Amino acid sequence: MKEVYVVRRERFNAAHRLYNPSWDDKRNESVFGKCSNKNWHGHNYELFVTVKGVIDPETGYVIDMKILSDLIKAKIIDKMDHKNLNVEVDFLKEKITSAENIALSIYNELYNDIKKMGKHLHCVKLNETENNYVEYYG
Repeated sequence: MKEVYVVRRERFNAAHRLYNPSWDDKRNESVFGKCSNKNWHGHNYELFVTVKGVIDPETGYVIDMKILSDLIKAKIIDKMDHKNLNVEVDFLKEKITSAENIALSIYNELYNDIKKMGKHLHCVKLNETENNYVEYYG
């Protein structure tokens, strides 16, 4: 059977600050620039979750998109939307909140639940701005 890739897009808004706590403010500002603003800054993120699999002949689905959307909402959006990623998101604690680390952490949060459904989480893509995005394939 041929595999198909299905993608669910979700959106969330969040604030964060890029900084390494082991560095002083001067070094953080030198490396991260305006993104190290002590008063935070925000983004309108777009999240794309790609699941790969064989089409179920009984449903025509690789995965029920409503179930996937509900999972993403419960595990990711409800925890991140209108939050401070550095302070309020449990799975980002002790991490530099770069788009790379956020995407990898989202992948890790979703992986087991999608696997339990007998599906394969192929990719998490996170658009931080209209010009910058990251993809993580696990």
